[in-house]
Amino acid sequence: MDFAYSPKVRDLQQRLTAFMEAHIYPAEARYHDEVEANRAKGNAWVPTQVMEELKAKAKAEGLWNLFLPESEYGAGLTNLEYAPLCEIMGRSHIAPEAFNCSAPDTGNMETLVRYANEEQKQQWLIPLLEGRIRSAFAMTEPAVASSDATNIEAKVERDGDHYVINARKWWTSGAPDPRCEILIFMGKTDPDHASRHQQQSMILVPMKTPGVKMERALNVFGYDHAPHGHGEVSFTDVRVPVSNVLLGEGRGFEIAQGRLGPGRIHHCMRLIGLAERALELMCRRAVSRVAFHRRLSDQGVTRERIANARILIDQARFLVLNAAYMMDTAGNKVAKKEIAMIKVAAPTMACQVIDWAMQVYGGAGVCDDFPLAAAYAHARTLRFADGPDEVHRNQIGKYELERYLPKH
Repeated sequence: MDFAYSPKVRDLQQRLTAFMEAHIYPAEARYHDEVEANRAKGNAWVPTQVMEELKAKAKAEGLWNLFLPESEYGAGLTNLEYAPLCEIMGRSHIAPEAFNCSAPDTGNMETLVRYANEEQKQQWLIPLLEGRIRSAFAMTEPAVASSDATNIEAKVERDGDHYVINARKWWTSGAPDPRCEILIFMGKTDPDHASRHQQQSMILVPMKTPGVKMERALNVFGYDHAPHGHGEVSFTDVRVPVSNVLLGEGRGFEIAQGRLGPGRIHHCMRLIGLAERALELMCRRAVSRVAFHRRLSDQGVTRERIANARILIDQARFLVLNAAYMMDTAGNKVAKKEIAMIKVAAPTMACQVIDWAMQVYGGAGVCDDFPLAAAYAHARTLRFADGPDEVHRNQIGKYELERYLPKH
């Protein structure tokens, strides 16, 4: 097991870091101001000019679609090679999209690469890879505990050569974005199937299909994340061709497991970068602020928190690198325990590190003059996204206990 970065990865790290310094960090305030200016005009859900400029620059420098391991469409990087690059992107909330490496598009593109037929790829994957459109993933429902995906109630009924869909979904990330043109929708095509894991299918639903309605954008701790956001979407007698199904009827749960593995590890990679930036802000604040005639950095409690933050970040990083290594060498299915472990560890770590950083900033830490409050809201949300902590811990416990159960 060798986690040393190859020359190719080190080169990309340097190029990404330079791009972040030259273009991303300076653009953060402009991005925020542009969104707020659009909001003041009555519509915050407008793509920003600054993001389009950043995407053009990133594409021109070859810093584009760096994910997609084992695919002809990506940059030819393994999960282990992508991890430190994704970490760099995670330092800024606007960076992943600038490199066309943001959720939920990355997960959706990986899904299309793995499970779509050639016609579906040409229609939806290629525009996503080129950054011309965006997408959303519609699985979670407000009426049921969607941490158990077999609970979903979305009705998908066959009518000749079409499916008719009736459902209500929420936390459909990206749905409010006016660039969102395609949804990957999970619903029940065979609710009476003997296997609860073969009742569901995944279907491509164009956002502009009659009957698809973006009901509202959902706030996260008061943030609406315009112009991307998270939506509650209703589906009323929505008709799509049967040919829009991915892989085949009854394969939805299988696809979900294949999709969520890479998505989970990408979130964790980005969270390490987010925590690193919070620690950097914490240290800069600690050496520049004086309280009770001493710099904050001279106080034992501050040093202890900085030390613990460093330990927690490095622990999480090595867990993520190990999971990436396992995914590359043994496959996503074999690496399921390692993926579950980091999905618990990384958000918990990031929440703690950001919380300590906020404490050093005092009142400034909870307002939007600094990025910590928004960072905390994001990190805390990821203790739910792609499966809550409790589900992953339960699975990890089962994997451990399997070694001790009687063999029949």
